[in-house]
Amino acid sequence: MNAKDFLRLGVPLGEATRRGTDFVSKFILGGGDKSRLHEEVKAIVANPSAFVDDPLRGEFAKTLLKAPPPPRAEPVKYRQWGEGLEHDAVMQMEKACLLPVSVAGALMPDAHVGYGLPIGGVLATENAVIPYAVGVDIACRMKMTVLDIPVRDLERKQDRLTRAIEAETRFGVGANFKHRREHEVMDADWSISGVTKQNKDRAWSQLGTSGSGNHFVEFGLFTAHSKINDLEAGTHVALLSHSGSRGTGAAVCDHYSKIAFSQFKDLPNELKRLAWLSLDSQEGQEYWNAMELMGRYAAANHACIHRHIAENLGAQVLLDLENHHNFAWKEKHVIDGVEREVVVHRKGATPAGQGILGIIPGSMASPGFVVSGKGNPESLDSASHGAGRAMSRKAANEKFNWKDVNRFLKQQGVTLISAGLDEVPMAYKNIREVMAAQNDLVTVLARPVRSEACEDGTQRGASGRLTV
Repeated sequence: MNAKDFLRLGVPLGEATRRGTDFVSKFILGGGDKSRLHEEVKAIVANPSAFVDDPLRGEFAKTLLKAPPPPRAEPVKYRQWGEGLEHDAVMQMEKACLLPVSVAGALMPDAHVGYGLPIGGVLATENAVIPYAVGVDIACRMKMTVLDIPVRDLERKQDRLTRAIEAETRFGVGANFKHRREHEVMDADWSISGVTKQNKDRAWSQLGTSGSGNHFVEFGLFTAHSKINDLEAGTHVALLSHSGSRGTGAAVCDHYSKIAFSQFKDLPNELKRLAWLSLDSQEGQEYWNAMELMGRYAAANHACIHRHIAENLGAQVLLDLENHHNFAWKEKHVIDGVEREVVVHRKGATPAGQGILGIIPGSMASPGFVVSGKGNPESLDSASHGAGRAMSRKAANEKFNWKDVNRFLKQQGVTLISAGLDEVPMAYKNIREVMAAQNDLVTVLARPVRSEACEDGTQRGASGRLTV
């Protein structure tokens, strides 16, 4: 008997299948009738409690009692927003909804392929957390502060703004500060897991840094069409940042995803990166606590960036908004007509509960948006986290050149400090189309005319126009 035979008989993948294989070997070596194997396994699966004390069948039976159910025959219900989404991204969502712990899902209009769950994927599970459905960059997030800087300074004092960004954060893989930043997050309990304890010093050295990939810090114009919190309607200068939990967050994901993989060695290849941790297990609790700490740490990174840049410029903060978009939350949702607590993974998706404010950025040459969630239950109170990639990084590097890109950026009024070709505006979807596809998920309160940023480990933007 192989893994597929066990699966057909209702034996869950992972440890239960391994114990079942052990039972079959012992049964045959003990002189058992091979023709009765299917009936033997069926009987144990049907009523494992009856065999826990059996010397031959007991270990198999005990494992069955502890094991999660096998993958579903059909995916759980999920809805997709947007048209023409990447086929492979849709297939990733479909497969995620086959997991036995999955109870509901949603796919945002900026979706594209990710590790395990697609970017833009939202997945609700029961009493389980999936490291790769949270993402490698745990708690990657947005933060925007509106400053009392005169609008004219965006052009007249552009060099001053650029110097403030370059002085008060760092970009690139492994970037850190020699003179470390201070924040109360470093006084938290970092011994909640071995990996956070081991990486505390690295985390402190990277506190206030921005990292690489599509991470950025930028200035721009922010136009609020109505009053937002205490900020009156009008056009203002805003500072916008996008980054996460740096190397420590990646280490947490790597450590606990490997533990999850080891528990489900027999998962089909297409589901391996969706291996989960039960929240009843020690490993599951450790990951959850480490994820929560990384959420506070990522927020601290942004807090340091914005505080130090504002102090560098002698500016006061008029409005402060922020949100995670790579995280898992325990929330109550109505699933199949019944309200229940579930774990909602938003991997590249913005929380959009009723009245919840969030930031959805565009590319470096297109608008970003400040939004208020509508609390759509079909999306599990979620919205997109940006425009979403239109092509892979490799394809963008092969297709574009800086001469043409710089000409385009100049036409758009964007001053670029530096960036990688894989993050140029043309590598992304049209943010206006993405926003139009989710008008039942969020209300737009303001829109940054455009944004500039720091990407792929290099500094991308300093000053320009940001609309909200």
